[in-house]
Amino acid sequence: MAEMVRKSSVDEVLNHWILAGSCILLVITGFAFLFHMESVGGVFGGFDTMKSVHNWAGVVFSVSLLYSMRHYLADALHYDADDRQWFKVAGGYLSHKVKVPPMGKYNPGQKLYYLIILLAGIAIALSGFAIWFMKDNGSIMLLAHLVHNVAFVVFVVVVPVHIYLGTLANPGTFGIMVTGTMPLETAKKRHPKWIS
Repeated sequence: MAEMVRKSSVDEVLNHWILAGSCILLVITGFAFLFHMESVGGVFGGFDTMKSVHNWAGVVFSVSLLYSMRHYLADALHYDADDRQWFKVAGGYLSHKVKVPPMGKYNPGQKLYYLIILLAGIAIALSGFAIWFMKDNGSIMLLAHLVHNVAFVVFVVVVPVHIYLGTLANPGTFGIMVTGTMPLETAKKRHPKWIS
């Protein structure tokens, strides 16, 4: 059996699934609100109940997003020459002929993805709370709905890409977010600056 190395802590894995689960629930209910999908509303027992589910899933998402900063923010803000070169060769995704520079624990694509999710997540959370609690202020409601919808589009675009890259495009990666571990030999190949 292959020797394994821990890449993600237990609380990191758990928080990832809380964040993912609440995000998916918010996207489904958000789509239903945006396009007045009665069939989806019916699954939740009507739009009023679905609104409560959406709001409280937003609370869970917000707390989980803030907690995720403990795991990823420091790495996501650090870029070096190898990271810049990684962007130049698109991580080797567009051609297997290019030389991909050695990576640390996270590649710059993962770092950038996290920053996009963090910023869009903060925007969608703040605007969501404004929509929830400031219904009487027309100007704030208008701005909040605009920010909420723009951030929603960001999520709808980047999250499926993340799911694809974390499963089909990189076999074995999904296992890290289940067990928190990966084979030591794979870690040495993919993340030589993190583990060698």
